[in-house]
Amino acid sequence: MSEAKQSNPSNPPLPSDVAAIRARARRHIEEGAVTPSYNANKEVVLKLLNEALATELVCVLRYRRHYFMAQGMVAEAVKKEFLVHSQEEQGHADKIAERIVQLGGEPDFDPKSLTARSHAEYVAGSSLEDMIKEDLIAERIAIESYREMIAYMNVHDPSTRRMLEGILAVEEEHAEELSSMLHMTRK
Repeated sequence: MSEAKQSNPSNPPLPSDVAAIRARARRHIEEGAVTPSYNANKEVVLKLLNEALATELVCVLRYRRHYFMAQGMVAEAVKKEFLVHSQEEQGHADKIAERIVQLGGEPDFDPKSLTARSHAEYVAGSSLEDMIKEDLIAERIAIESYREMIAYMNVHDPSTRRMLEGILAVEEEHAEELSSMLHMTRK
């Protein structure tokens, strides 16, 4: 038996029937990026992605509010970070919406249900310290949610998994920055 045909989990076999792959691609062209080898539950993936989209949009709005409302001696440096985080969260939302469309779904931007679908809450915070705390809590929620989504996607949807891994890395950076800011405001 040739190496390509042997079953080895770390080295999966290469597709052997290129003609069949070509025929399926032509036969199901209207399905775009979703090929017959896509073996994730697409409805579950789309639901999770729309929840992630809602979470990112709620975070954008909270960070924007905090950017405009932050006051105090250390507020200028913190405000700049709030703005950067808001922009990065918007970028995450855009990536997620694009992936939803690639999978044949519709990104849900309905403001009426945004906070209900979001994993993170929209808590305004009254002081600079409260704002930082609420943003840090939201980032920690996002981190845990993304880790669960990544585990669910695992080998069934590697493209979505990789996108979420990239977003997760930025969320972890945000959490670390917010933790440092929180210590700075307590001095």
